[in-house]
Order: sequence, then structure tokens, then C-alpha cells
Amino acid sequence: MKLPSHITSTARRRAESASDRTPIYAMVGNPNSGKTTLFNALTGLRQKVGNYPGVTVEKKIGTTWSQHGKPIQVIDLPGAYSLAARSPDEAVLRDVLFGRREDTPQPDRIICVVDAANLERNLYLVHQILDLGRPVIVALNMMDMAAAAGLKVDAAALERALGVPVIPCEAVHGKGLVGLRLAMSRVELPLARHRWDVPAAVAPAVAELQASLTDNEGRAPLVARAEALLLLTDFDTVRVAGSRPLSARTHEILGNWRQRWESAGTDWAATLIRSRYDSIGGLCQDVVVRTREQGPSRSDRIDAVLCHSFWGWVVFGAIMTALLFSIFSLAEGPMDWIESQTTALKGLVNGAMAAGDLRALLTEGIIGGVGPIIKFLPQILILFFFVGLLENTGYMARAAFIMDRPMSKVGLNGRSFIPLLGSYACAIPGIMATRTIENAKDRLVTILVAPLMSCSARLPVYLLMIATLLPGDAVSAGKKAGLMLLMYALGTFGAFGFAWLFKRTLFKSAPPHMIMELPPYQPPRLREILRQMLGRAWLFLKNAGTIILAISIVLWALTTYPKHPDPAATPTEQIAHSFAGQAGHLLEPVIKPLGFDWRIGIGLITSFAAREVFVSSMGVIFGVAGADENPTPLRDALRAARWPDGAPLFTPLVCLVLMIYYVFAMQCMSTVAVVKRETNSWRWPLFQIFYMTGTAWLFCFVVYQMGRSLGY
Repeated sequence: MKLPSHITSTARRRAESASDRTPIYAMVGNPNSGKTTLFNALTGLRQKVGNYPGVTVEKKIGTTWSQHGKPIQVIDLPGAYSLAARSPDEAVLRDVLFGRREDTPQPDRIICVVDAANLERNLYLVHQILDLGRPVIVALNMMDMAAAAGLKVDAAALERALGVPVIPCEAVHGKGLVGLRLAMSRVELPLARHRWDVPAAVAPAVAELQASLTDNEGRAPLVARAEALLLLTDFDTVRVAGSRPLSARTHEILGNWRQRWESAGTDWAATLIRSRYDSIGGLCQDVVVRTREQGPSRSDRIDAVLCHSFWGWVVFGAIMTALLFSIFSLAEGPMDWIESQTTALKGLVNGAMAAGDLRALLTEGIIGGVGPIIKFLPQILILFFFVGLLENTGYMARAAFIMDRPMSKVGLNGRSFIPLLGSYACAIPGIMATRTIENAKDRLVTILVAPLMSCSARLPVYLLMIATLLPGDAVSAGKKAGLMLLMYALGTFGAFGFAWLFKRTLFKSAPPHMIMELPPYQPPRLREILRQMLGRAWLFLKNAGTIILAISIVLWALTTYPKHPDPAATPTEQIAHSFAGQAGHLLEPVIKPLGFDWRIGIGLITSFAAREVFVSSMGVIFGVAGADENPTPLRDALRAARWPDGAPLFTPLVCLVLMIYYVFAMQCMSTVAVVKRETNSWRWPLFQIFYMTGTAWLFCFVVYQMGRSLGY
């Protein structure tokens, strides 16, 4: 029968509209399934990286192209083993797929990246996602590793069983990308045909919750059913900012069923999980064939050495030594070059502009404020390169495994080791790395103690104080290195000590257990490492540099105004007359018991923007130009400084106490801002300032007063 022309034209317009609209794909998968590698292979450099509004989980959006040359948007969601959230990363994955987030549209289609060598475990997440009733493409990744393990996965049989496209891939080698793009280019995708019967004991609860989610939350029926099953599995325990809350009626139904099952002794969550795995197990029997008996894999043989009770520690120590050596040695040349360019830029501005406040603002406030931060970029790049290398090869999970036992002594587990390691270069990326810690209390404790690890910004202060304390070439380099090592050890032991204290007081909880998958070893993918390294470095500059810039301008104004009435006043007299000088005099009664005067007080105030600012502040206060580039004249000026009664100010004891102060005090506004962002509250950064600075004052008071009593 021929349809009327107006009906056929309407159908044609709808088809054309569907083909013109660019679908949004969400890419999901287990950790170590190769999801990020596949995302990078599809999108290349066409990526935008940021954070979800209201929550500090990284948001990656990339663009690829269909076979017709049209752009396709891909959202790389955090890796997870299931939709039952145990961390903020996993909560964001769950909320985006269920359409709970107001800042992120619910994806039109989903790409499930599956590790073919571990099919049964990976299919659990796929099984949950297929319940959503949305178009799904399964990317069967790591086919080469499955074959190496003696497994043959029948992708066609899996496609028939699930009813969705299944594309064999090897993302590392770029295989399967064409087939995946062809599947993504299809105007229509079939919906899943998998069958899974909900256990009879749970079916009434699922039906009641599904009706509530449909009526009160506006969910589509299939999405409501999938969300009801998830709520009964984990009771929605992890929530993050930016997620729409559930209605009171849904919570009431959930609570009623929970009370009913608890009184009856029914383990409903285990019943649901067991039922899913039974369904997945039957599926895998039909699509996976073992071609040979599997002996110890290459990764198992390597782990026999790298995870050994003795040799594992030897290798771990060698790797950490190489990492720290690279951070503090290989970066020296690039750091000196950046410093010289900063100095040259100051000279260029000084030569191009007449003397005045505007020139001083540009040279001392802006260039002098941002320059010290940019100077440490080479160390950050080296750190991220090594971390990316260790993650890419699979060793980072082994390092966390090795450190799990010593970390457990202070109440944390091996996952906290990686953020603390990163904090040696800078606390900001270290704190950001805590996002992978599942336990909220462990994550918060790690954030609170991470700034105690001696970061690169403390180095200029340590070097200046050591040069003042141990002047001349007659002092051996070993003594200076030993004093530097003492400061690093003091910060490390302080971090572990406070972690032990917090886990037994404010954040008391059961000893954490670490369950971590050890991914197979792989050759490093340098392109991916460099992409991640540059992306992280840009985030570091954007997050830290903008804050430092604003604070540096404010601090410059505080040391510049009000102007001294005498135009011939020295820089020291001008600073003493300024707002900063007045603040230093007000602070002096508090810091005098530590052996500090008002001039050191100004340095403590200004270095709250960044610890390394202390060196340039001392140079300005004591009238030594270019202190950042050549600390020798400043060292001599500090040794010549006197109290009003003629007593020396920078005695060896005061130099030691000042280094101890910088070990413990929270002298970094950028870190404070990042902690506020990571915790979504001012409560914890303010607590961090109080406990760290209070500890620094108390420790310094005890050391100084004891030293004085012993005649130093």
C-alpha cells in the first residue's frame, strides 16, 4: 500500500534529523581494560579536560569523526568494576549514566570497553549497563593478550548472545578502530537482547522502587528498573556534589525493604550479585574457549621478583631513588633556564618602562610572583613522566601493593602511597591523586598529611638556611646533604605520625583492606605518557599559577603602600613603614619566642603565597638585589643581621628552627585552595592551617628554647 505523500515526507524529515544530530557517546570500562588508551586513540589531541562542576572528578570530552566525516562527541567516564559506587569517581560514572547530574547530559549511547583476557569479570559492568535499555557497543579490547593467555573469544557469538555490536580491538596497536568508528557512525543501533530474570525474593522490591523512580524521579521504565536493582545492591551510599538527590518516597521504600530483609536475615545484595554472575558465567561458557593449559604468565614471572618480600623492596628502592634523583638533578638545567628567562624579562620591562609603581607591579608583583612557580614546572613534568611511565607499564599497582603493609601501620593502605609520593614534588598533584582512594576517611587523612612531605618549593628556603648555617667551602657537601636529608625525613615522619593520630581520633575506623587488581605488564606507550604529562602540567599551571598571581599582586601592594614620607628611605625602611611591615611588627610578639623578629615575620607572611617567596622577601628586606639568582650576598647579609641590642639574628639555632618551621607550617595558599576544592568545604583547609602551623610553632618553640638553655 502506498502511503500518503505527507506521511512519507514527515518520515523522511525525521530520518534526516536523526542522521544530522551528533550523538554523545559515554566510554566506560573496568580499570586496566585499556579504556583510556582506546579513548586517546579515537580522539587524539581533540580533547578537553576539566572537572565536573561541584565535584573534583576529572572530566574528559573528546571528538572523533564518523565514516561520513561528521563529528562524534565521546565522554571518557572514570573506570569502575560496577555501578555500585565506592568512590567519588565511580559515583560520577553512575550518576551520568542514570541522568542524575544536572551539569552533564545523559549520553545517547554507551561504549563498554572490555578486557578480553578477563571477560567474565568485565561483563559484570556490561550486564548492569545493558539493563539501562540504551544503545551499547562492546569494544572487546586486548584480544592479543587473551590469545597469549591461551583464550579464544568468539566475538560473533558474544554479539549474538548480547544483541549489540561487539568489535574486537587492540587499542595499543590501533587495531579495530575502523570497525569501532563504523559502528559508532550507524544512525540506529540495536538494543540488547540479553535475558536476566530477577530473583523472586527481590522482584517485589524492584517493582515498587521502579514505579517510584518512574513517577517521582521521571526515569524511563528500563532506566528505573536498572536503578532499582542498583539501589538494592549498594543503597546509594556514595553521593557527590552536583548529583540530583532521590525523592523522599524512594528513600522511604528503600528503607522499608531494608528493614524487612534485615529482620528476616535475607542477604538481598549477595542474591542479586550471585544471580548476575550466574547469568554471565553461562554466557562465557558459550563464547570463550581455552586453547591450551595456562601456566604462569609473563607478568606472573616478573611479579615473582618485583613483589618478592626482599627483592621487591630492592627494586622499589632503586626506582624511588631514580625518581627523586631525576626530580632534583635532571630538572636543574631547565629550572636555571626558566629562572634566567624570568630575570631577562624583568630586565626587559625595567629597560622599557620608567621607574614607578606600575613597573614595580609588573616586575616584582606579577613576574616575581609567577616566575618562582613556573620555575618548578620541569620538576612537575619529570614527576608526571615517571608516574605515567610506572602506571603505563603496570608497576604503579605493584608499588602500592609493596607499600600496603608499612602504610597499614599508620591506619592507611597502599593506595595512599602514590599521592604522598607525588607530594615530594608538589602537594597539589599529590592531593589531586587521592581521588582514587575509595574510603572517604582514608582519602581525607591522606589529603590532610600530604603537605607535610617536603615539596620542591621548600628547597630554596632549605638551601638558603643551610648556606647561612654552614657557610664557606670548608664545610663538606656531606654535612649539607645530611642536613637536607634530615628535613625530608622530619616531614615524612611527621606525615606518618599525624596519619596514625588522625586514624585513631578524628577519623577512627576499621583497618583498611586494599583490594587492587595487578594489571599485566606492558611496554610503555610514550605518546600516551607525554599527552597525559602535558595535560597534567597545564592543569598545574592553571590551578596554581592563577592563584599565585592574584596573591602576589596583593602582597606586592602590602609591601609598597603606604609610601614612606622620606623619598630617600632605604628599601628596608620602606618595608618597615608599609602595611606588611606593620603586620610584621604585630606578629613579632608571637614569633619572638622562636627566635624570629619582625623582618622574618614579613617573610613568613609573604611566603604564605608560596614558600619560595621567603627568599626573595629576605632579599628585599635586607637590601640584596637578585637574591633568587645568587644567594651568596643574601647569606652574608643574613649573617650580619642584628637585633636592636646587637645580638646576631640568624644564629645557627635560628637557621635550624626556621627550616623546621617550613617543614611543618602550611605555607602555601595554592594547596589551601586545592584542598578546599577537593573537600568541597572550608572546614578542612582551615583545620589543616591550624594543626600544621600550630605544630610548627610548638615544635620550633621547644627546639629554640631547649637550644638556648644548652647555650646555643
